[in-house]
This record gives sequence, C-alpha cells and structure tokens, in this order.
Amino acid sequence: MVKNWIEKNAYNIFMAPTILFILLMVMFPLLFTLYLSFTEWSMGTTAPRFIGLENYINLIRDERFINATGRTLFLAFGSVAIQLVLGTALAVFLNRNFKGKNLVKTLFLLPMVVTPVAIGMVWLLIYEPTLGIANHLLKSIGLDPVLWLVDRRIVLYSLMLIEVWEWTPMITLIVLAGLTAVPTDPVESAMVDGANRWQIFWKVTFPMLRPTLVIAALLRLIDALKTFDIIYSTTAGGPLFASETLNILAYTTSFSYFQMGRGSATIVLFLVVIGFASSLMIWVRRKVGIDL
Repeated sequence: MVKNWIEKNAYNIFMAPTILFILLMVMFPLLFTLYLSFTEWSMGTTAPRFIGLENYINLIRDERFINATGRTLFLAFGSVAIQLVLGTALAVFLNRNFKGKNLVKTLFLLPMVVTPVAIGMVWLLIYEPTLGIANHLLKSIGLDPVLWLVDRRIVLYSLMLIEVWEWTPMITLIVLAGLTAVPTDPVESAMVDGANRWQIFWKVTFPMLRPTLVIAALLRLIDALKTFDIIYSTTAGGPLFASETLNILAYTTSFSYFQMGRGSATIVLFLVVIGFASSLMIWVRRKVGIDL
C-alpha cells in the first residue's frame, strides 16, 4: 500500500523540498516584512509594537519618500530606454560576419559578470574629480571638469551611465538571439524590391523584433528598479539625498536609523511600485498588440 501511494504521489514528493525551500526562503521573509510594516520597532530589547497603518500614512506624506520614488522610476526607465536603443544598435551591428566577432561578443559579457560593487569602485576612480579618466577626457576636448558624483544636478545621470555601461550587453545578447530567429524570406523580398538597410530594419526586422524587445525591457526594468549595489558603493544616496532611491531609503531607515517598522513599510511600498511598473509594461505590450 505504501509503495502504491509513493508511486501515485511521486511528483508531489519530489516537488515537496522545492516548495518547502520557497516557503522558508521567500514567503517567510516577505510575510515577516509585511508584519513589521504595521509595527514600531527599533531593534532594541522591546518587542515590536503594533501601530496599524501609521508607517504607511507617514511615508505617503513624507517628501523624502516621494522624491526617492521619483528618482527610482527616473533612473530605471531612463537607463532601460537608453539600453534598449544602444543594445538594439549593437545587436544589429554584431549580426553579421566579420573577423573577431566571437572575441567582441566575449568582451561584451565582461561588464555583466563583474561584481556590481567592484564596478562601483572602478567608476569611483573614473569619476574622480582630479585624476579620473572622465574629467581627463573632458579637458582634452576643451571642456571644464565635472563633479560627477557630487553635483546634485547630474549625479543621477552619472549613475545612469554606469547602469547603461553594465547592462547594455545583456540587451544586446537578447536582441541578437531574436535577430537569429528572424526569418530571412521577408528580408530578401525587401532587398529585391529595392529597400535600403534602414527601410529593411524599420519596416521588416523591427516589427518582428518587438516581442523580444518587450521581454528584454520587462526583465531589465524589474532589475533596474531594484538597483542597490552600484548606488550604495558610489554615492550611498548622496549628495544630500540627491541619488537616494527606495532601496537606499529602506536600507538607511532600517539599518542606520534602526526604524525597522518604517523601513519594512518602505519595502512593501517599493514592491507595489515594482508591481505597478511591471503592470504598466504588460499593459503597453497588450496595447500595441504584441503577443508573447
């Protein structure tokens, strides 16, 4: 009888460890964070005190939280938009035969495999005001040096440049895989009809690439919204909160100010922002009639 039961439920038995792991490693922290968001707790000797929606009400009224939300969306959508344009252009360039093609593809993978903190340290040296390569290049073309990570007006754009440098290769590889799946017959027909390269790409290739681009944009957007390592290792949210995103705000609130309840509420609202952004992308995909 036991043998028959095991044979009938073999699938569930083999899946049980995975389900248990997900429940312990994902669901428990999520539910515990949700619980803490309704409490006041400073990680002291006292137990968390239930205060209801007070943390959420205070956050929604807090200008610092609202500004951090705007910076998060601006940094994510801006960097992903640039990555899509550059990644698609590079994929089209690489989608042809030339000497050293495989070497170029390998080099493109390097920014993706390097530890984000190490990337942040390297870009700190690049952006260094007096000895950095960035200002050296500006001086060589007759421009004044820039305080890349200190000037509040441009710090977000400086961080966006790092994001673009690191993750454009990922978009390139995804689009390149999509290009290899594009049928050649429509392209050859367009060439016979006398279309130039731009017309072939815009009228023939690009419409067939749209599902691939939407997938790439959705994957990168969710990841870009969660960016933490690069920002924390370069600016830590400064100067004067000018580069503080929701991730940095939640970390600072929880582990610098030791307001675990308020920090947990920030994380919960951050998940809402990610869900909203993802839903927006899915709505756009359906609006333009792309079937994935």
